Amino acid sequence: SAIPARPRPNWAGSRRPPSNSWWSAWCVPIWSASRAPLRCSRPMRALITGAGGFVGRYLVEALAARGASVTATGDHDAPAWCAEHGVTWHALDVRDADAVERVAGDAAPEVIFHLAAQSFVPESLAHPRETFDANALGTLALFQGLQRLRARDLDPVVLVTSSAEVYGAIPQYDGPLEESRCTNPRNPYAASKVAQEAIAQAAFHAWGIRSVIARAFNHTGPGQSRRFVVPSFAHRIAEIVAGGDPTLWVGNIESMRDFTDVRDVVRAYVLLAERGVAGETYNVCSGYAYPVKDLLRDLILLSHAALYVKEDRERLRPSDSPVLVGSNAKLRAATGWAPEIRIERTLEDVYAFERAALVRV
Repeated sequence: SAIPARPRPNWAGSRRPPSNSWWSAWCVPIWSASRAPLRCSRPMRALITGAGGFVGRYLVEALAARGASVTATGDHDAPAWCAEHGVTWHALDVRDADAVERVAGDAAPEVIFHLAAQSFVPESLAHPRETFDANALGTLALFQGLQRLRARDLDPVVLVTSSAEVYGAIPQYDGPLEESRCTNPRNPYAASKVAQEAIAQAAFHAWGIRSVIARAFNHTGPGQSRRFVVPSFAHRIAEIVAGGDPTLWVGNIESMRDFTDVRDVVRAYVLLAERGVAGETYNVCSGYAYPVKDLLRDLILLSHAALYVKEDRERLRPSDSPVLVGSNAKLRAATGWAPEIRIERTLEDVYAFERAALVRV
């Protein structure tokens, strides 16, 4: 079947966000797209693990916009933005079931968003044991801590954020990937996520913990680590525009990936926590295939940069799938969610963020 492709962008009159206030410029529009946020009858009590990461900060912003009471955790001291949103912060090693029991018992959350993970595939190739420890054993410790709290009538929904990497390499495209597709992990990160999902399912069936699995495809946005492809391209292009070395080294840019803006992703997470069915798995994806070389081309067009693109074989991944695109039909049916931020705006925002970052330095 034909690979679902996005409409071609029109850069004429494109909107550029202001760069003087880098966070508010990109966070305020989370809920200002075509639909207003859904409101609960009362504020949600939420606990977020791994809140100090890229997605965590956007999720905190989204929950704060809904009036939620948020307790956030991470493996470091509280970030400065916690006070801005009235967030309670705990330094927490999620692999410590006793610490999880203590923090969750104090917070008494209705929803737990489990984001804590090692999420970079090349890092998993270099450090597979540490990746499995963080992603799989950390999830097991989380559920162990929650199981102990069931005697205190704590019964939160636990949204476990997995990855489309669990599908593995797809040698021949045969349509958007559905949740019923067999998993076929091809790297240590993917294997750790398969184990994480199995632990979440076991906790649901054995202990009755209401776990919902969000199987996220590629997502990006302002503030993402430059280890990932879109901010990496945007940062190097911004450096070139500022007078840097005009050679841009790349890995495999022929692959096609399903990208979603992080602001749409966190909206999907919140809706799944509210409306997802316990024990079920949902793809979080745009449903469109974006050739990586097209994203690079669009960033170059956006920046008007003059540069040379060269392949660096050291950046090529073993077992890389040529096409990875998902079906979001199950997510749409359960929650009414649909992506609202076009990839062109995402690229604009990421590039503007990286240009502003150079100025701040």
